[in-house]
Amino acid sequence: MTSDAGDVSSLTFEQARDELVQVVAKLEQGSPTLEESLSLWTRGEALAARCEEWLLGAKRRLDEARPDGGTAS
Repeated sequence: MTSDAGDVSSLTFEQARDELVQVVAKLEQGSPTLEESLSLWTRGEALAARCEEWLLGAKRRLDEARPDGGTAS
């Protein structure tokens, strides 16, 4: 696992989700330094944004596939 923000744009949803779970677990355990905690937090934010990007894309595709074009509630 990379502990900085790095490039997450090539990660699949599952890869980003799994790494995010690892980051959260490490943060919950407590990091030895503030610097490491901040690095993990930054990476977690990037991973969460990547997951949200995937989920919004999936929702958009599902809405477009609906017979009504996604206009019904």
